[in-house]
Amino acid sequence: MAIDQGTSSTKSLLFDDKGQAMAKGSEPLHTHYLDNGFVEQDPEEIYRNVLVSVKKCLEQFSEKGFNENEIAAIGISNQRETFVIWDKEGKPLYNAVVWQCKRSVEVCEQLKQKDLSDPIREKTGLVIDPYFSATKLIWLFQNNDSVKKAVQAGNAFFGTIDTWLLYKLTNGKEYATDYTNASRTLFFNLHTLDWDEELISAYGLEGVRLPVLRPSSALFGETSLGGLLPAPVPVTAMIGDSHAAAFGEGCSEEGTAKATLGTGCSILMNIGDKPVQSANGMVTTICWSIGGRIDYALEGVIVSCGATIEWLKNELSLFKESHETEAMAAAVEDNGGVYLVPAFSGLGSPHWQMERRAEISGISFGTNKNHIVRAALESIPYQVMDVVTAMEKDAKLSLKELMADGGISTNQFVIRFLADLLGKAVATIGMPDVSALGAAYLAGLQTGLYASIEALKRLNSDKKRHLPRPDQSKVNKGYAGWQKTINKK
Repeated sequence: MAIDQGTSSTKSLLFDDKGQAMAKGSEPLHTHYLDNGFVEQDPEEIYRNVLVSVKKCLEQFSEKGFNENEIAAIGISNQRETFVIWDKEGKPLYNAVVWQCKRSVEVCEQLKQKDLSDPIREKTGLVIDPYFSATKLIWLFQNNDSVKKAVQAGNAFFGTIDTWLLYKLTNGKEYATDYTNASRTLFFNLHTLDWDEELISAYGLEGVRLPVLRPSSALFGETSLGGLLPAPVPVTAMIGDSHAAAFGEGCSEEGTAKATLGTGCSILMNIGDKPVQSANGMVTTICWSIGGRIDYALEGVIVSCGATIEWLKNELSLFKESHETEAMAAAVEDNGGVYLVPAFSGLGSPHWQMERRAEISGISFGTNKNHIVRAALESIPYQVMDVVTAMEKDAKLSLKELMADGGISTNQFVIRFLADLLGKAVATIGMPDVSALGAAYLAGLQTGLYASIEALKRLNSDKKRHLPRPDQSKVNKGYAGWQKTINKK
C-alpha cells in the first residue's frame, strides 16, 4: 500500500508485485489560505484525511475480491517542507505550516544578515528561502509563546508530514523521518547525513526535538492504520513526493532526470553518490536512499508551467479546453517570432528573478492566436532546457534521459518539442500516480518483494520513449530567440 499525502488531497493505492495499481482511494484536503501569505492545514485533519482515503482504497480492494491480509507493507510519500510541531502528549502546538506559506520572509532576511547564506548552502545544499521548513519554525518561535516555551523546555517535537503520520499511525511509538524529507528542512547536513547542531544553534532553536533519521527504504514501525487492518503491517518506506516520483520513474543512475510538468515544474537530476554544490541556481538534495546507498540530486524549480496555459484559457479565452492547444500549436509552422516569458510570479531556476513580470514579445499584424498558444507551449521546454543546461554544468554530467510526468506530459507537442530541444529521449510512464508508485517500490524493496533496483528497472521497461527528430535546426533557432528574450535587461 502506498499513501501519497499531498497538499490538496491524499491518495491511497494498492499495487501488485508488478507495479500495477489494484485499488485506489482519494480524499480532498482543505488548506487555509490566510492573510499575509500564511498557509496552514489542521494536523489532526491531515491524519483523518489519510484514514478516509485508506478506507476508500480498502473498500475497492475488497470489492475486487482481494483480502486485506495480502497487504505486505506500507510506503508513505508526502508533500515536502510542510511541518507539524507537537508536545510529548502528541498534541499539536500549532497548525501544520504549509510549504507555500510566506510568513518567514523577514526571518530569511535576518538569517542573511547573520552571514548564514554560505554555511547554509554548503551544509544543507539549500538556499535561505521561506519555502524550507526551518525559517517558518523560527517565525513560530519568535511569534508564538506556546511554541517558544515548548522548544526551550525540550518538549517540542518537529516533524515533516511523513513523521507526523508515522507518529499518529503507531500511537506515538515511532518518531522518525527519511533522508529526503530531512534534506528539505535547513536542519540537515548533506555531508554528515545528520542534523546539524551548529545551524540549529544559529537559528536559536536549541532544545527542539528532531526525529530519528533513516534511508527512504527502511523499517519505520508497524501500524493497523487506525484499526482499518485486521493486524499490524510494517511501514517500510517514507519519502518526499517529488523524490518518490523520481524513483517511480526510474531515476536510479546518475544523469537520469525527471520533470513533473504540472502547475509549476520540479526537475530532479540524479547526480550519483556525492553532493555537488550548484553555481547555477539549483539546490542540492537527497534523491532517494536505500540501506547502504544514497543517491543525491540537483533540483530546479520552474514557477509557471501548466499555469501559463490556464491563464491563456481563463483570462484571454483563446480556447475552451487545454487539450486544444496541441492542435493550435501544430497549425502554424513556427512561433512567428513570438515569445511568451511566463514570469507571472517571477522566474525560478536558474534565473531567480522573482521580481520579474510576464511578457509577450515579437507580435506583428501577422500574429494570430495560434502563434501565442504555440509561444506559451514552447516556453515550457525552453525553461526545462535552461534548468537541464545549468544542472549539466554543475554536475559535469550529460543528461542521459528525461522522464516526464504530470498533466502537461500528455501534450504531444510539448513532449516532442522537448525531445528535439534536448536532443535526448523523453520518456513518459503513462502512470498518473507516480509518487505513490515510487513509495510502493521502496516499501517492496525493504520487504524483499523486489530483489533489487535492477528488478525494478525491468518493471519500468514499458515506458513510451519520444526520440529527437534528425533535424533540430528549427528548435535550436527558436531557443536562441528565447535566450535573447529571457536575457534582455
